[in-house]
Order: sequence, then structure tokens, then C-alpha cells
Amino acid sequence: MEELKKFSTAKFLSFAIGFFGLQFAWQMRIILSGPVTENLGASPFIFGLIWLAGPFTGMVVQPLIGALSDKTTSRFGRRRPYLLGGALISALALWALPNSEVITNSIGSSLNLSIHPLAALCFAAIMIWILDACVNIAQGPYRALIPDVVPQEQHSVANSYISLAIGLGSVVAAGTAPLLKYVFNYQMSINAQFIMAALAFTLGMAWTCLAIKEKKHEPVSDEKQEKSNFIQSLKEFFALSPEVGKICWMQFFTWIGNMCMMIYFTQYAVHTVYGVPDLSGVNETVKASYDSAVLSGTNFSSICFAIFNLVCFLVAIPIGVLSGKFGNKKVHIISMLSMALAFIGMAFLHNPIAVAILMGLSGLGWASICALPFAMLSQYIKPGTEGSVMGIFNIFIAGPQVFVCTLVSWFISKCAFNIADGVNYHWEYTFIIGAICLIAASGIAAKIKEKPVV
Repeated sequence: MEELKKFSTAKFLSFAIGFFGLQFAWQMRIILSGPVTENLGASPFIFGLIWLAGPFTGMVVQPLIGALSDKTTSRFGRRRPYLLGGALISALALWALPNSEVITNSIGSSLNLSIHPLAALCFAAIMIWILDACVNIAQGPYRALIPDVVPQEQHSVANSYISLAIGLGSVVAAGTAPLLKYVFNYQMSINAQFIMAALAFTLGMAWTCLAIKEKKHEPVSDEKQEKSNFIQSLKEFFALSPEVGKICWMQFFTWIGNMCMMIYFTQYAVHTVYGVPDLSGVNETVKASYDSAVLSGTNFSSICFAIFNLVCFLVAIPIGVLSGKFGNKKVHIISMLSMALAFIGMAFLHNPIAVAILMGLSGLGWASICALPFAMLSQYIKPGTEGSVMGIFNIFIAGPQVFVCTLVSWFISKCAFNIADGVNYHWEYTFIIGAICLIAASGIAAKIKEKPVV
């Protein structure tokens, strides 16, 4: 094995630029896919099914691509073909998504076919699934690139730079259009914002691919190359160490807690903080009377997410430094408990200022979630299996999202109460569920035995 040279700050920044572009595109998909699909006729239930593209592709694509990248021996390296390939295909999907209706109508005209009204929605759904799949194609090998090129003693710092990129990418993606409107009174179109995301993803990933050189990797001879199925890969994954299973269960409960906020915060802001009733079954007059409140709640949600990701950006590097000094486990437990405390506060305090402050506090946990579990796992990865391990590990991130999208939403739908203009739901209960899961994750983390870094 080649001896890995320590990364400088400049090299870490070059390493993280690609993930900045990836997160920029992902955040834009989260923010704008709802308005696009709703405009094409998607009901909330249909949008929920489309939203499941992320976790399902994460559970299938990342393990598959991770394993493939481990065995790739191209002249461009093991990971870089997937990083750049995922970005380029995602860029096409990002351009096509907001133009779904134009594209389907053009296809119908050129073929002299009558286009069904739902054709554009189906096309948009396919583009979202392609986009999510390609983000996962890039993301798994990207995480695997850390143990490939970064010395072990710098793994925590490397993952912290990824947290920094996630926070900054989210803030810039969410804040660019509102900033242009507020400062220059220029409203970016949805199409322009998707094009901006496509450019950020492609250019950012190209920069990282050019700046980071992968170490040489010898092809595996046919007689040494073993064919293994997914079950065998799972067995090998958990055989790495007894601590790997604990890290996975910690991650599972962490992401249930985290996604309880990520998925439902906007509904919480509109319906709980701003008191807007459920508008799905009311007449147009009642809907019109709440237009201003809905807009205020939505804008407030965007501001809170900006604060949340800004804190992640600011503390990402300090968290990496502290974890190097005190250990990943201790820093991660404190960060998760701070997020749980913030969730409990939001469950009972619905004042906008208090909620904004608590979202900032939960950003500490988000910075840690984006970095330290991966640093903890990387201690047990065998050389040559980095992509496969990170792909399997992603199952414990994507799986909880399916749980939150289905069972948690079903639970909230059963928690209705009457108000003046109809009914509302206890969206704040999602934060109680989230806090309980984060506390459980902290308890599991306390039992993990970390390897001392020499």
C-alpha cells in the first residue's frame, strides 16, 4: 500500500467542493420538486410516493455502486468515474424536471400522439427517481474516497469538511433566490434555479475529480476475485467488528429522529407555529383567507432551514477538531443530545423566535450526523472494500426514511383536532418521536468501543 500523505486545508477544501455541488443539487430537489409536481397535478399522497425515490434508491443503488467502485480499475481511478458520471446524468435530470410538460408535449407533437394529462407528471417522477439514483451513484463512492486517499488520523476532519460542504451547499441553494429577490428585486424562475443546481453539481464534482488523485489500485486477478451475493456482503460487513452493528443501530435511530424534522418541519411551521388549518378539504374562500399565513409559514420554514444549515457550516470543522481530541463517540453523543433537546423544545414552544433558535441548536447535531458516524465506521474498513461498506452503511440511513414517510405520517394523520375553520394535526408530535429516537441513538453510541488512533 502507498503511504497516504496528510491533507492540507487547501486540499481538504478541494476535496469538499464536489460534495458542495452534490448537496446544492439535492437541496434544490427538496425545495422545488414539490411545487413542480403539484403544478402537474400531484396530490400530497402521490408526492409522498415520489419522495420515496430517495430512500429506495439509497438502499439499492449505493450498495451496488459501492461494490462496483471497489472493483473498478479504470485509468481514471476507482471512484472518480462514478462521481463525475453521477453528476453529469443528474445535470440532465435537473434540466428536464421543470421542463417536463414542454418535453412530453414536444414528444407527442413529433410523434402525432395524444398526450395524457398525467404524462408530464409521470415524466417528472421519472426524472426525480433518476436524479436521486444519480446522487446516490456519486455519494457512496465519494464517502469511500476518504479512506482511499486520506490518512486514518484525518478521517474525522475529512468528514467534517463534508459536513461543512453540506451546510454551505444547503444555505446557498436555499438562499440564492430569496437574496436576489430581497436585494435586487429579481425573482429567479424555477427553471433557472434548477440550471444553477446542475452547474453547481457538475462543476463542483469536476473540480474535486481533477484536484484529488486516487492511489494506485492493482486489478484483482480472476482466481482471487470472489463472487458474492448481497447476503454474503452483509455477513462480511457485520463481521468487520462487533462495533459495526452498534454503529449501524445508532445510525438507524439517528436518522429516524433526524428525518422526523427534515420531512415535516414545513408542515409544522405552517400549521402549528402559524396556526393554519388543514386546507385540503376546505372551500376556496377559506383557502384564500389563509394565503398570507401559509406564505409566512413557508418563508419562516426556509429561514429556519437556513439557520439550521448555517450552524452546521460554522461548527463542522470545530466538531472534527474536537473529535480528534476527545474522540468521535463523546462529541457525537453530546451533539445528538443537543438536537434531542432542541426537538423537545420545539414540541412545546411554538413561538417563532424560540423555534428559530432551537433550529440553530439542532444544527449542532446535524453537523455531527454528517461526519462522525462515517469516521467511526471507517476505522473498521478493510482496504479494497470501502465502497461496498459505505453502500451497505447507507441502508441504515435510507431505511429509516421509509419508516418516517409511512408510519410516522400515518400516526400524525390520526392525531387530528378541531379548530375554527376545520381541523388541524399535531405536527409537533413528530419532534417528540424524533427526540426519543435521538436519545436511543445516544444510548447505543455510549456502548461503542472506539479504536484509539495512533
